[in-house]
Amino acid sequence: MTTIISAIFVFLLVILLHEAGHLVAAKASGIKVNEFAVGMGPKIFGKQKGETLYSLRALPIGGYCAMEGEGEDSEDPRAFNNVSIGRRMVTILAGAFMNFVLAIVAFTIIAGFNGVPSTTIGEIVPGSPAEQMGFVPGDKVVVIDHTEIKEFSDIPKTIAAAQKDTVRVYAVREGRLYAQNVKVEEKDGQKMIGIKPKINRGATYSVRYGFKQTANVVKEVFQVLGMLFTGKLALSRLSGPVGVIKVIGQSAKFGFLNVLAILGLISANLGVVNLLPIPALDGGRFVMLLIEKLRGKPLSEKVEYYINLVGFIFVFSIMIYVTIFGDLKR
Repeated sequence: MTTIISAIFVFLLVILLHEAGHLVAAKASGIKVNEFAVGMGPKIFGKQKGETLYSLRALPIGGYCAMEGEGEDSEDPRAFNNVSIGRRMVTILAGAFMNFVLAIVAFTIIAGFNGVPSTTIGEIVPGSPAEQMGFVPGDKVVVIDHTEIKEFSDIPKTIAAAQKDTVRVYAVREGRLYAQNVKVEEKDGQKMIGIKPKINRGATYSVRYGFKQTANVVKEVFQVLGMLFTGKLALSRLSGPVGVIKVIGQSAKFGFLNVLAILGLISANLGVVNLLPIPALDGGRFVMLLIEKLRGKPLSEKVEYYINLVGFIFVFSIMIYVTIFGDLKR
């Protein structure tokens, strides 16, 4: 039950904020919005406010923002296809923008509770190699071997990647740089030198972490896409809906902050994927608008329909493939 509730919370919030982005941008651009729905399927409740119907639907698996003239002809001057291309572009991009905002907020909240680990040593493990080599709390680790340390998580990654018994650690103490060769120990399967970070707290650190973590996720998504494109990563290694739900359920067992972490991860992922120039996605629709701008007129409805159909089949096929050969096989 916890898995189901957590999955509904994550998916509903991610998609709801995405569609809310379209809604706000559409109204700000003067585009008529016929309906804004939370959920899919049969309508449970609806309230007409001005020209827009706000509805709650039976299936908590998403939502939509139905704009006048979207996908069909309309003589209404405020229909989607009748407003300027610039306004349509802003409206299309607003969904992904809100996904990035949601990710930033989620990671900021996490940092607000947990604090942000810094590269400054906060504690030395008694008897550890770091203590034996004279490191003390307050030392700021800047380089290990030849790798620059930008955040504390770089330290265990660099030590593990070194694959040797000793690493050279460069640190700053009272404005002076010094270095020591430090022996690497292994504990519970992890390589370490025996230091714990100083935790920074406060709104500035939290917000900065929110932006930085979201940027890291976006960077990782592009790295994965690059590996898929070059064949370095098999498509079956990705997670589909089933795999994502499983991960959400596992995270929920460790508390709400872990669910927030997955929420931020999924929201940032969705933001990037939605901007890919694939028909049926927001990125594909944006490309269509660019083509319209260059041609001076839109593609015919028939051509646009078949382009979007191919895109939909492509995206749906990938989801099915990943679910069958990835999620269900793992």
